[in-house]
Amino acid sequence: MKKNKKVSLKDIAKEVGVSIATVSYVLSSAKNGRVSDEMSKKIKKVAAKRNYRPNRIAQSLKSGKTNTIGLVLADISNPFFASIARIIEDEAAKLNYTVIFGSSDEKAEKSSRLIDFLSSHQVDGFIIAPSEGSELDIKNLITQNIPFVLIDRYFPEIESNYVVVDNFKASYQAVEQLAESGKKKIAMLAYSGGLFHMEERIRGYETVLERDALSTESSLLKRIEFENIEKDVKLAIDALISSKESIDAVFFATNTLAIHGLKYLDELGFNVPNDIAIASFDESEAFDFYYCPLTHVKQPLLEMGKKAVQVLITQISNPETEVSQLSLDAKLIVRESSG
Repeated sequence: MKKNKKVSLKDIAKEVGVSIATVSYVLSSAKNGRVSDEMSKKIKKVAAKRNYRPNRIAQSLKSGKTNTIGLVLADISNPFFASIARIIEDEAAKLNYTVIFGSSDEKAEKSSRLIDFLSSHQVDGFIIAPSEGSELDIKNLITQNIPFVLIDRYFPEIESNYVVVDNFKASYQAVEQLAESGKKKIAMLAYSGGLFHMEERIRGYETVLERDALSTESSLLKRIEFENIEKDVKLAIDALISSKESIDAVFFATNTLAIHGLKYLDELGFNVPNDIAIASFDESEAFDFYYCPLTHVKQPLLEMGKKAVQVLITQISNPETEVSQLSLDAKLIVRESSG
C-alpha cells in the first residue's frame, strides 16, 4: 500500500501562493504581526486541510527547546503520585509542554537510568520525586545546568528548587489529635531509610509524645522496607499488639502503609476506633470503602503540581532565576477513626 507523502511547508506555500518563510512564520509564531489576518487564516486553513504536522526535531534544533518535561516519580502505583502526575501533565499542557514520565519504584539506580534516558532525549527540564540515594544525580543536573524541581521530598544539603509540604507540622497535628482524643500508647509505622520528608514525619510524631509525656519507647516506632511492605507491616503490627502494654492508636506515615495496616487489623478482628484509633498521612480512594471514616492528612496536590510546573518553566525560560523553595501547609481531616 502506497503511503501518502508527508505534507511540507513548501506544499502549503505553493498552494497558497506565498513564500515558504511566510508559511513557516505563521505556523510557528504565536503572533502574526508581519502577516495579515486574512493571509494567516488562509495558511492555517490549508495546513489543517492537508493535515500538516510540524517537524518537531527541526523546531527544537532551531529553538534549542523540545517543549518536553521529564517527570520522575517514586511510585506511580501510589494514588498520591498518580494524582500528582495528572495535575502536572494538565498544567504543562496549558503552557504547550508535553510530559514524559517514569517511576523509579523508590530505587536510586532506576531513577538514575530514567534521568539519563530523558536527558538524552533533550527534555527541557525535570520534575523529580527523588529516591533515597539519588543525591549524585541531582548534583549532576546542577553541574550540567539542567533546570529541575524536586517535588514531595528534597535533600536539605543540596541547594535546589523544590515544592513540598511541611511534613513536620502535618505529622505533629495528626498525632496531636490522637493524643487529645485520650490515646496514651501511640505507635507509628514509617518507611525505613533516611529520606528527609519521612524523618520529618517521624520527628513530628516524636515531638508530640515528648511534649505530652506519653510513652516514647523506641519499640512503638516501626520502620518498614518499601520492597517488603505487606510482610513488614504484619510483623510490625504483631509486635505492637503482643507487647506488655497494648497500643491504643497507630499513625501511618503514608496511605499505602495505612491500607496494608488496616487490612491486617481487620483480619485480626480489631475494630476501629473502639479497639484502636487510626490516623494516616495522605488520603486514598480506598479509604472511601472502609467502614470507618479515616482521619488523614490531606496534601494540597493541585497546588503542589501547579507550583512545580510554574517554577520549572520559569527556570527554563530564565536560567538565572533565583532558586525557589516552597513549603506548603497540609490540612488535617478529622474523622471517626481517631476516636
